[in-house]
Amino acid sequence: MATIETVTLEVADPAAADRFHATAFGLDTRIRLRASEAPTTGFRGFTLALTVSQPADVNGFIDSALDAGATSLKPAAKSLWGYGGVVQAPDGTIWKIATSAKKDTGPATRKIDEIVLLLGVADVIASKRFYVGRGLAVAKSFSRVYVEFAAGESPVTGESAATGGSPVKLALYRRRALAKDLGVSPEGTGTHGLLIGGDAGPFTDPDGFAWEAASLAGSAGHHQA
Repeated sequence: MATIETVTLEVADPAAADRFHATAFGLDTRIRLRASEAPTTGFRGFTLALTVSQPADVNGFIDSALDAGATSLKPAAKSLWGYGGVVQAPDGTIWKIATSAKKDTGPATRKIDEIVLLLGVADVIASKRFYVGRGLAVAKSFSRVYVEFAAGESPVTGESAATGGSPVKLALYRRRALAKDLGVSPEGTGTHGLLIGGDAGPFTDPDGFAWEAASLAGSAGHHQA
């Protein structure tokens, strides 16, 4: 089963972005960085979502992100599905931090349960079909609205996601719906600023998101939004 092994963000200042990720979220090699001056405006078509265990964890990550220089797009609040908020990093990447829990069950922690890469696509069904054809297995599907793929095992370590295997789960959401959920306008031009590494690549999907082989992750070029 195909999986995501790495996510590479193309940013103007990799050193600054690395400091932000370490300070805000404690992320390590799960998010890679590459220098790029490719132009981009507006919504870049994706978000990285951190799933945590309780509201206190959400608040802690959002506070540390804001302290590290992020901008608040949606303050943390309760919703039908749980509790969460949205911030935009100084490099332009949008991060959503959320939990399905509505009440705290203990002291706040810095534990990230899951990282989800949400791609905003024009046609969820067509993109779902495209990715299934490249070996990704569907875990959840809600008609034309949302699709989530199974994390599976890491193609490098052979471990499951629960034991440190595939570090990022892929999901598809309608672009306009995703933008609304994040509190931004759906319009955007230029590069996505994103490269996905995994054993399904190399290819470019119908919405211009590019994949490469996991062994080459972090080395490819720009991709149009």
